Amino acid sequence: MRHLARLGLAAIVGTALLAGFTTYRIWDQGGRDEVRAADAIVVLGAAQYNGTPSRIFEARLAHAVDLWQAGVAPVLVVTGGKAEGDLTTEAAAGRAYALARGVPEAAIMAEDEGRTTLESLENVAILMRAAGLESAVFVSDRTHLLRVLRIATDEGLVAWGSATTTSPIDASLAWQVEATVHELGALGVYFFGGGQLVTEEGAAPGG
Repeated sequence: MRHLARLGLAAIVGTALLAGFTTYRIWDQGGRDEVRAADAIVVLGAAQYNGTPSRIFEARLAHAVDLWQAGVAPVLVVTGGKAEGDLTTEAAAGRAYALARGVPEAAIMAEDEGRTTLESLENVAILMRAAGLESAVFVSDRTHLLRVLRIATDEGLVAWGSATTTSPIDASLAWQVEATVHELGALGVYFFGGGQLVTEEGAAPGG
């Protein structure tokens, strides 16, 4: 029993250390702006309501459009499929937002089938390779970027991150904690389970 207790304590301590290190990595990556010239800017989808982006999605889109207007890349890739009951896709809502802010149709590519971060990035990699694009600056929330960049790299893309600084998640400690816990679980599933159970485009409390 003493031996089992020691093993249990070691497991608890090991899990706590791993969670602490991963939390550090999540926020370290989210706090680094890696903007540089790239082939594309990829903005990760989030909730939309009948074509109107949620506040979290709008914050991501606004940052991505700013990067496009600054000449970071010639192509803007919007992502995200349709949830059950939705009238349109996240990608369509993102495209409409970008068009309304001066991004021309010819500069926009859309991935409109993915319902998870993994699915969207798998599809983005296929789209980009077909168009001869190899590198991208990925835009999402601070807590989401570590997972996004890990998956994009695993899909063979040259990936850099640039988090939006206006996400509603950043305005609330409770939302930051919730988003971080979500990412700890999602990263664990991705690394240990192949990503098959990752079911959201990043945590989006209060979307």
